[in-house]
Amino acid sequence: MTPLASLIESIPELWSGLLVTLRLIAVSAPAGLAVGIVVGLAHVYGGRLVRGLAIAYQLTLRGVPLIVQLFILYYGLPRIGITMTPFVAATLGFTLCSGAYHSEYVRGAVLSIPDGQMDAGRAVGMSLARTVRHVILPQVFRKALPGCSNEIVYLIKYSSLAYLVTLVDLTGRGRLIAYESFRFLETFFVVGLIYLALVTLAASLLRLIERRLRVPM
Repeated sequence: MTPLASLIESIPELWSGLLVTLRLIAVSAPAGLAVGIVVGLAHVYGGRLVRGLAIAYQLTLRGVPLIVQLFILYYGLPRIGITMTPFVAATLGFTLCSGAYHSEYVRGAVLSIPDGQMDAGRAVGMSLARTVRHVILPQVFRKALPGCSNEIVYLIKYSSLAYLVTLVDLTGRGRLIAYESFRFLETFFVVGLIYLALVTLAASLLRLIERRLRVPM
């Protein structure tokens, strides 16, 4: 069989793995962003305890390699009676790790907003929560979007680590095909092209959103 024929033959076999990867990203990306917003705001506006917890979360999840986090969730927690399916473990790991990075983009965006806007909101009788929701958060979203967009792109790429917790995603399916057929070059070439297509599509959509939400100068 020619390399081109092998390349074409691998595509339908990778489809089931691609669907798993898309499900993983579809859950982890928005969940990680939501976690990042909450933690980022808690870091700036929380009390001493809440702020300390937010900082500890950020330092821990950004400091421990993602692969170690996945191993703890899937292989370590069952030792204390907490068992997860591969999909749940991968989704939780990606969400928590991504959320830690999103939170830093959100925190930076919050700190870039002049203090006077918070003071103005409180001066007209708005509570802290309402001021954050109606005055601060819309600006934070616009300012943090470029950084958060990059993190979503990174998430698409490091979702390939899900096969390490036995989830048969795109990379996992490609690995099985390669070991069964010994077509390592052709198989992983196709896998790489699919990831490239996913990243390119996501980056294009996110840039479009950035342009639509950009504040006019």
